[in-house]
Amino acid sequence: MYFKQLFDKKLAQYAYIIGCQKNGEAIVIDPMRDIDQYQEIAASEGLKITHATDTHIHADYVSGLREFAEKGVKIIASDEGDKDWKYEWLNGSEYNYELVKNGDSFSIGNIKFDVIHTPGHTPESISFLVTDGALTDEPMGILTGDFVFVGDVGRPDLLETAAGEKGNMKPSAQTLYKSVEKFKDLPEYLQVWPAHGSGSACGKALGAVPESTVGYETRFSPAFKAAVDEESFVDFILDGQPEPPLYFGRMKKLNKVGPSVLGSPIELPKKVSIQEMVDNDITIIDTRAKHDFASSHLEGSIMASFDKNFNTIAGSFLDGEDEFYLIIDQDNLQEAVNDLANVGLDKCIGFATYNDLESWNGEIESTNSTDFEGLSKQMNNSNIQVLDVRKATEYSTGHIPGSINIAHTRLAANLDKIPHDKTIAVHCASGQRASYSISLLKSKGFDVIWVDDLFKNWKSEVQA
Repeated sequence: MYFKQLFDKKLAQYAYIIGCQKNGEAIVIDPMRDIDQYQEIAASEGLKITHATDTHIHADYVSGLREFAEKGVKIIASDEGDKDWKYEWLNGSEYNYELVKNGDSFSIGNIKFDVIHTPGHTPESISFLVTDGALTDEPMGILTGDFVFVGDVGRPDLLETAAGEKGNMKPSAQTLYKSVEKFKDLPEYLQVWPAHGSGSACGKALGAVPESTVGYETRFSPAFKAAVDEESFVDFILDGQPEPPLYFGRMKKLNKVGPSVLGSPIELPKKVSIQEMVDNDITIIDTRAKHDFASSHLEGSIMASFDKNFNTIAGSFLDGEDEFYLIIDQDNLQEAVNDLANVGLDKCIGFATYNDLESWNGEIESTNSTDFEGLSKQMNNSNIQVLDVRKATEYSTGHIPGSINIAHTRLAANLDKIPHDKTIAVHCASGQRASYSISLLKSKGFDVIWVDDLFKNWKSEVQA
C-alpha cells in the first residue's frame, strides 16, 4: 500500500494519495483544484489516479473533484445529508461516479474503504476506514475529513455563519455530538488522518501534528473531554469559534453546484504594463510585503502579500466574479494563480512584476502610519475612529474604548458599519492584519491610518 499525505500551508489543508502498488491504481482524497500535483506524485510512484473523493462539500477551497471528473477519473461522493447538500454538478451527469452512504464500501486494488456517515460539521460528511487487504481484514486508520482533527473537531456553525442557514448552528452541534459519541467506539489503535491542521478556520484549536489516533483524541482532545453530555459539548464547541472568512459561503455553494473547469496546468495570465493596469478600472492585487506596499502602491490596489495568508486575504476581499490584475514576482506566478483558483478567483487577466512597478514613473500613493503611542495622542480627536480588525475573541479580552470590531476576513461585507466622515485608525495584534485591511479601506475611499505596532504596547487605555 502506498500512502502520501500532502499539506498546503496557505490553507492548512491535507490531501491524501493512497495507492495499491500491486495493480497500480490510486485514489486522491480531498484534492484541491490544481490537480497536477497529485498526478505528478502518483506517476513518480508508478501509480495512476483512477478514483478521487471528497469527505464533504468543502467551504474553504474549491475541490478538485470536477477537474478529475473531466479526465475520466471515477468520483466517489457522499449521498448522505439532506436534499440541500448534494453534489448537484455530479448527480445525473455523464461523469464516471458513484454515490455512497453509511455502510457502503469500495476498493482500490487490495485497499478497502468503508464509508461512515459522520455529520455535524456538514450534513453530508463522511469518513473512510482504510484497510490494507494485502495484510489484514482489519482497518489501520480513518480518513476523518473535517470531522475529527488533531486536538479538535470540525466546527458545526458554518452552515449558519458562512452559508447563511439561520438557526442551523445548535442542531448541527447536537448532531456532531452524536457523531463524536460513535467515534469513541472505534478501536483506539486506529490512526486518524484529518483534512486540516493548525491554521485552518474549520476549527478553533487544530493541532500542528499531522496525524493522531482514535485513542489519543478520545482521551486528550478538549472537544472530546467536553463531550460528557450533549449540553456541555454544544456549549463548548460553539464558544469561541473564529469568524469564517467571507469566501467560505461562496466555496460551499460552488462545490455544491459545480465549479468551472480550468484544465491543467491552470492557464497563466498575459504580461501587461503598469500603465494598462492604471488605465483600466479593474482590481489590482499587489502581493508585496506590508512595508513595501505601504511606502508606495498604485491607487486603489489591494495588498495580499504572497505568504501563508495570500489565499485567505484575496478570497475575503474579492468576489469570484471579479476580474483582477496581479503584481507578482514572475517566478511565483504559477503558484499564485493556482492559489487563487483554489479559492475561486479565476479571472486574472494580466500581471506585472515588482520590477515593473519600481521602474514606473507614474503616480503612486503611500499609507499614513503611526504606533499606539502616536494613536493615544489623537484619541481626543473626534474625527478619529478606531477600527480593531482582530477576532471577536481577541477583542473581548481587551480593546480600545470606543473602537469598532470587525474581523479582517469579514471586513468587505461590513463596510457600511464604518463611518466615511472620519479618519479610520486600523489596528490588530501585530499590524499585519491591519495592513491588509488598510489596503481594502483605501480602495473603497476611506481616509485611513495604519497602526503598525503590537497591541501589547497599548497600555493604560486597554479595557476588557
